[in-house]
Amino acid sequence: MEEKFRIRSYGYGELAQLYFPNITKKSATWQLRIWIVSSVSLCEKLESVGFVKGKRLLTPIQVKLIVGEFGEP
Repeated sequence: MEEKFRIRSYGYGELAQLYFPNITKKSATWQLRIWIVSSVSLCEKLESVGFVKGKRLLTPIQVKLIVGEFGEP
């Protein structure tokens, strides 16, 4: 049985690999970054809750915003 996605703290690369499981961690991280920066409203929301470029750990609130924008991985 497949485990349901859970909102919690994730490493940036860990979350990226959930969205892009068939590519390397580095490529997945880059692709997630492209998705995020292409959404101005998401960038603004993430910054308002403390997200900064290069941060390696995402808080549950930040994960919730990302999932709200792109859907569950």
